[in-house]
Amino acid sequence: MKKFLSFNILFLLAITCLLAQPIPKVQPESVGMSSKQLALADDAINEAIADKTIPGAVLAVVRNGKVAYLKAYGNKQVYPTVAPMTENTVFDLASVSKTVSTAISTMILIERGQLRLNDNVPMYIPNYQPWVSADGKKKNIRIIELLTHTSGLPSYADVAQLQKKYKTPNPDGMIEHIATVKREAEPGTRMTYSCLNFITLQRIVETISGQTLQEFSQENIFKPLGMAHTDYNPTGETLAWTAPTEKQKDGSVILGEVHDPLARIMNGGISGNAGVFSNAEDLCILAAALLNNGEINGVRILSPQTVKAMRTVPKGYEKFGRTLGWDANSSYASNSGDLFSNSTYGHTGYTGTSIILDPETNTSVILLAHRVHPEDKGGVVRLRALVANIVARAIIKP
Repeated sequence: MKKFLSFNILFLLAITCLLAQPIPKVQPESVGMSSKQLALADDAINEAIADKTIPGAVLAVVRNGKVAYLKAYGNKQVYPTVAPMTENTVFDLASVSKTVSTAISTMILIERGQLRLNDNVPMYIPNYQPWVSADGKKKNIRIIELLTHTSGLPSYADVAQLQKKYKTPNPDGMIEHIATVKREAEPGTRMTYSCLNFITLQRIVETISGQTLQEFSQENIFKPLGMAHTDYNPTGETLAWTAPTEKQKDGSVILGEVHDPLARIMNGGISGNAGVFSNAEDLCILAAALLNNGEINGVRILSPQTVKAMRTVPKGYEKFGRTLGWDANSSYASNSGDLFSNSTYGHTGYTGTSIILDPETNTSVILLAHRVHPEDKGGVVRLRALVANIVARAIIKP
């Protein structure tokens, strides 16, 4: 009986993957956008390359379920050899992983009735310590506070100290540290962007599902949507398409391994805070699905109500500007630019990646620019906003 059920599950997954297709690429005018205006993004990106703030980039614009613009600029790598950027280049998404994998995986469990936003973390990680006030008052961290970065956890952890304490990689040691590290604020009272929140969510997803985060996201997000070059610890063709990141002391470059130290050293590349590798075409599929209330090409990964909840700042958390795993209007949200609607949400990644989605105009902007190659000295904060403004102005018809 178990073998029969397993076969049926595999068969259904196979059919789902066959149904999933890349979304069509069209001329901007066919989706109400101006080609002439979008071309201004070329100038902004090429200027950043000329200024050596980035070696190259890929820009994709999705509108009304179609790819209206997809273009590569500059170089995929400039050290140790030079290789031109291509539209299919795979990037280390860094913290964009928090959204495309961890947050969506968490929301899937919520809509399945296996998790609640108000659940206390110790329900899933028993030794997870509460915040304790000076007078002994205790308060547990909840799922909603992990997703909105209001848990009170520190923003990061000292990797060198963790390496000394634990053999690495050591996901259990990582969670032990997070579970017991000093809380910096009462949960729900302050927003501190923290990778520790999403590593905690990873453990919760894995505890409930019995799968690794990699397995869960592949089975429930990437494979159903046909995101063929999206994964943790890339191999094969995906690895061959991957852009390197930072040059190391020994002269090598990080290639096919996540740049983030906690994800790479402590969690072995599969981490709730970072670790997903993807390219613009795959992210276009995901963006189109989210803009279409969780479904694309007959494949649904989330319900419309779940998508709406995920992109909405929860009641009582308005001053923090964070939605359930995404950024709406916090101090980190400048990548949305100045012209998209107030409903716009998105996320950025340390390596230079970013994605924004505006449900009011049915538009997404995906900018992948590996600013940490070959040295961690580049910058894309201003470029992201400039490109977002150019794309928003390019919308000339509903």
